[in-house]
Amino acid sequence: MKQSKVLQLRATPAIKGAPVAGSQTLWRGLNLLEAVTLGPASLSELSNRLGLNRSTVHRLASALVERDYLRLVPGEGYMLGNKLLELGEAARHQLNLPRVARPHLERLSEETGDTVHLGVLDVGKALYLDKLPGQRRIEIGSRVGERHPLCSTGLGKALMLDLSPDEWRTYYRAEFGPRDKVGKSFTAWSERMRKYAAGGYSFDVEENEDKIRCVGAPIRDDSGAIIAAVSVSSVAQYMTHARMTELIGTVTGTADKISQELGWRGGKSRA
Repeated sequence: MKQSKVLQLRATPAIKGAPVAGSQTLWRGLNLLEAVTLGPASLSELSNRLGLNRSTVHRLASALVERDYLRLVPGEGYMLGNKLLELGEAARHQLNLPRVARPHLERLSEETGDTVHLGVLDVGKALYLDKLPGQRRIEIGSRVGERHPLCSTGLGKALMLDLSPDEWRTYYRAEFGPRDKVGKSFTAWSERMRKYAAGGYSFDVEENEDKIRCVGAPIRDDSGAIIAAVSVSSVAQYMTHARMTELIGTVTGTADKISQELGWRGGKSRA
């Protein structure tokens, strides 16, 4: 299955859109780089992928090899060069999660009218990095910089969706102790987590704070790993079960947009 996917990708041209005036050479060079991301390729293969003659592809590839964006490996063809590793690392450092997420969080808050949180996993808790209070006259008991439980919050559960059942159990016991203080067994909780993991969302139905409910969703990086989560919270009168279900697509859509800005292209981490 994996091999057929690669073959399908290699058969797909890397050309996107049309160049603006005066940028054709740059455009072709970028298309060439994208073509090589599909796997090592000979001059002839790149020519076919791009729909360009061999001499043009050779000229572009030679310039990219000289600048270390590509490297030519005998017997294998052109491959991505070390310069791209440098650029990728630089881009990663320039990304700031709260800054990238903020416009999306603002739109989510405006669309729902509810409190929106952004958080990450930190020392076994959900650390809140940002909070937008929403438009309703209610106060959600949370502040930026605070750490909140994982297993009883929508945001915390979203951070754990890719973890194994054994890891879930470890966090659950750390949070609730040997005896479940909320009167709910790990078995029932983990069954709900499996449902959430399959759907890519999470609910908090007054588990962390009385009369407060929320819908959460994970944010992923370029590897597909969950690195953060977003949630929408409100009081139960505004968060009926029907509305929580309706909000799943809205919240996961926001999380996906933030993930895409961080380099995510779909799928989960294989780690």
